[in-house]
Amino acid sequence: MSEMDYEAKYFTLTEAQSLLPVLETLLKRVIDAKKAMEGIQEEVQALSRRIFLAGGMLLDVEQARRRRSALDSHIQQAKDALSEIEAIGVQVKDLDTGLLDFPCLIDGEVVLLCWKVGEERIEFWHTLDGGFRERQPVDDRFKARKNKPERPN
Repeated sequence: MSEMDYEAKYFTLTEAQSLLPVLETLLKRVIDAKKAMEGIQEEVQALSRRIFLAGGMLLDVEQARRRRSALDSHIQQAKDALSEIEAIGVQVKDLDTGLLDFPCLIDGEVVLLCWKVGEERIEFWHTLDGGFRERQPVDDRFKARKNKPERPN
């Protein structure tokens, strides 16, 4: 794929920070939908166990259809919100912790600004290979960048 086919988005700290309210709302939608899906899946598993243990039983087909429809709706809500986050150019790293990464160009190197639900602002970054465990505090290089960064060489 050539550079013209795909152009990565890079964020300044200020830009990434300004997106947090919208991203937090979208991420909450995904997390809520995921919890609802897990609840429905637990109901289905419990029903399957009861049917197995009872050697079969009558099933309320209409209720099963409604639960399947609700599951499909939650799946679509999660997909839609994830698509919106990805369209912004932000990477979803972990739904369970609400972890997001923002590609950023500093000193000619692509790094990731790192934020998770519950943090008031973006205060950490890590290398592409580093991951969450190797987060470092945002320093003056990030805070000084107000304009769009240059494209990497």
